[in-house]
Amino acid sequence: MKAYRYESKPMDVKGKVNWNDEEAEVWHHLMTRQLSCIEGKACKEYLDGLEMLNLPIDQVPQIPDINRVLRDVTGWSLAPVPALIDFDRFFALLANRQFPVATFLRTRKDMDYLQEPDYFHEIFGHCAMLTDPAFAAFTELYGKLGVNASKVERIYLARLYWFTVEFGLTRSGEEFSIYGGGILSSPAETVYAYSDERAFREPLDIIEVMRTPYRIDILQPIYFYLEDMSDLYAFSKIDLMACVRKAMSLGLHKPLYPMKIAQ
Repeated sequence: MKAYRYESKPMDVKGKVNWNDEEAEVWHHLMTRQLSCIEGKACKEYLDGLEMLNLPIDQVPQIPDINRVLRDVTGWSLAPVPALIDFDRFFALLANRQFPVATFLRTRKDMDYLQEPDYFHEIFGHCAMLTDPAFAAFTELYGKLGVNASKVERIYLARLYWFTVEFGLTRSGEEFSIYGGGILSSPAETVYAYSDERAFREPLDIIEVMRTPYRIDILQPIYFYLEDMSDLYAFSKIDLMACVRKAMSLGLHKPLYPMKIAQ
């Protein structure tokens, strides 16, 4: 089991974390920088969700406040977890419409990149999209599939999650918009995914996505886009586990990056 450098902070009896002044300053910096960065690039569903959440800028938001909004809109809630949880618990939480959130915030030295998904990534990157019915339904379905999947099947499912929930795009005409939390919480990834000519952007084909390796420590060389967020609803009408088995039979594509930490 991998040991992380960060540990989640405890919560009081009301479910609140005692964030200190330094953490409030880090949050302020991350919020103001990323709000500016995603302007004109984030999808409408994300921006609508962000407005609903009304996240504070000068202090770190509290889970109970976010949960009140999510429960009312889509029935989801946030589940505080340690920095590291196993896949069994991860899938079980999603299947029950609970999104795992580690209650630690990166320090100033990790302001630009942090391999562990911290509080800013989870709250700013993902929570707004959980107010969207299509996104919320897909994430719940993903959790339910993962609960009963084998270890190998979960690896193929993970690629679908990676290229949608974490690094997904939508396209309207020739314009791309971002909905993936891994992009929306990263200034470098936001600019790269949205407009860099070196990045490949392909229409989302489920089996092709499941066959595409990725690395967590680089800007993604390829992104997959939906024509509309409502396309996620269509996934519930497809036998995704049959797609997994098909992808497994076809094998992986050649990575678009130097071999190092393939997933």
